[in-house]
Amino acid sequence: MWDLVCEQKWLNKASSTFFFIGVTVGAILIGYLSDRYGRRTMLLVSFVFVLVFGMVAAASINYPMLIVFRSLSGVFLSGVSMIALGAEWVDIQHRTLAVSLISLCWSIGTMLLSLVAYLIRDWRWLLVAVTSPCILGIISMWWLPESARWLLTKGKVKEAHTLLARCSSVNGQAHLSPRVSIEVLSRMAENENTQTNYSYLDMFKTPVLRKISICAGVVWFGVAFSYYGISLNITGFELDVYLTQFLYGAIELPFKLSIFFFMNKSGRRHSVAGALLLSGFFIGANTVIPVSLGALQTTIAILAKGFSEAAFTAIDLLTTELYPTVLRQNGLGYNIFLARIGVSLAPMVLLLDEVWKFLPQVIFASAAILSGIVTFAFPETLNVRLPETVKDVEGTQNLKPKQPNGDPEQDLCMDAEVLMTV
Repeated sequence: MWDLVCEQKWLNKASSTFFFIGVTVGAILIGYLSDRYGRRTMLLVSFVFVLVFGMVAAASINYPMLIVFRSLSGVFLSGVSMIALGAEWVDIQHRTLAVSLISLCWSIGTMLLSLVAYLIRDWRWLLVAVTSPCILGIISMWWLPESARWLLTKGKVKEAHTLLARCSSVNGQAHLSPRVSIEVLSRMAENENTQTNYSYLDMFKTPVLRKISICAGVVWFGVAFSYYGISLNITGFELDVYLTQFLYGAIELPFKLSIFFFMNKSGRRHSVAGALLLSGFFIGANTVIPVSLGALQTTIAILAKGFSEAAFTAIDLLTTELYPTVLRQNGLGYNIFLARIGVSLAPMVLLLDEVWKFLPQVIFASAAILSGIVTFAFPETLNVRLPETVKDVEGTQNLKPKQPNGDPEQDLCMDAEVLMTV
C-alpha cells in the first residue's frame, strides 16, 4: 500500500511514532480540559473524536492523511484511558476493586486485539474493528453521571445534590443524610474557592503537592521506561506475532489480580514499591544468567514484566488518590506525559547493547529500583478518602476517615463515601 517498501519501509514504523506523539500531547491537553470542563464531558468528547478520526483514518487516501488522523485519534485516546470518573464515584472500600477491574480490562483488550488482528488481516477493516467499540462508550454516557465531586468543587451545588440523591436511591437509601443538604454543600463550595481555575502550575505551588508531583513524575517515568524496555526485549517465545501478543496480555492477568490483594492488605505505597523493586531485581538477574539457559531467561523476563505491569496498576490508583479533585486530571495528565517520554526513550536505550551487551538491562533495572525507592516518599492512601482541594492535600492528616462529630462540613465527605457504595 502506497509503496511503503524498500527505502520507504521505515514509514510503517513512523505511523506508530506519530500516533504515540498524539497520545502524549493528549495526556496534557485532556488532563487540563477535564479539570476545567468536567470528566463526563471530556470522556464523551474523547469517545466521539476517537471514533470519528479512527474511521476517517481507515478511509485514508494517502499516507499523510493516515498520519494526521491517527495522531488526532491518539490525542483523544488519552481521554478514554486516563479520565478517573469511575474512581470519583466509588467509595473507599470498593475503589481498589474498581481500578483493578479497569486495569484487567486493559489486559483482556490486549488479548482480544491479537484475536481480531489474526482474523482481520486488512489494515483498514482492522482499524474499523478496533475503533467501533467507542460506539458502546458513547451509548454508556446516557447512564454515566458527571462526577459529583467535580461539580461541588466548581460550585454546581444543585447538580451535585441531585446526583447524590439519585445515588442514594439506587443504593437503597430513601433519603439523603441531613449532613448532605444543599445548605451544607453550598457552605463547602464557598470554602473551596470554586471560582479558581487550576492549571499544571498549581501542582508545584504548595510544598506537599509539589513533593507528590515530583515523586509521582519520577515513578511514572520509571514504571513506563522499564516496562516497555522489558516488553521490547522479550524474545524467547519463538511464536508468531499474534500468539505472542496474546501471551503478553495473558501474562499480566495473575499479577494484576495479586496486586489487588496486596494493595488492600499492605497499602498502595508498599505495593508500588515492592512491585518495582522486584521488577528491577529480575531485570538485573537476567544479566548474570547464561545465554544457554534461554528458557530461564525468558521466565525471569516474564516475571519482571508482570511485576512492572502490577506497578502500573498500583501507581495509577495511588496517584488518583493523592491528587485533589480540583487537580486530579491535571495530575494524571502530567504523569502520563512523563510516562510517554519514558516509553519513547526505551527503544533508544536498547541500542546501547553495542556499547555493552547488558547495559540496557542495567539501565532498566536501575530505573525500576530507583522508582521503587522514591515511592516510599508518598503518603499512604489506603482507607483514606479522596482529597477534594489543595488545602486537603496540604493537611494530609485531615484526609483520614473520621467518626461523626456533629460538624456537618467535616462529616460530609464521609457521608458521600457511604452514599457512593456500590
